Amino acid sequence: METIKLELDEKKHGAFNLYVDGKKQGEMTVSIKPDLLTVYHTGVEPEAEGKGYAKKLLEEMVSYVRTNNLMVLPLCPYVHAQFTRHPDEYQDIWKK
Repeated sequence: METIKLELDEKKHGAFNLYVDGKKQGEMTVSIKPDLLTVYHTGVEPEAEGKGYAKKLLEEMVSYVRTNNLMVLPLCPYVHAQFTRHPDEYQDIWKK
């Protein structure tokens, strides 16, 4: 069973961390300002690749952003590629 938790420090820097059976298998590092979430990196452990975990992290981040009325600055190559490939899906949250 996988769970995703947003874990931030006092400066609102941190990550959406994906855990499988209590073991961290992926992360999407972010920072949050009042109206902007910046994504820096998405990574999945080698043994967990090919299971769709990066997409699950993306979906969780997008849900969080929409719930909190934020925009996304996708500095992460994976997130930027997804936004570029599916502009209609993300145009409402993409800070270009």
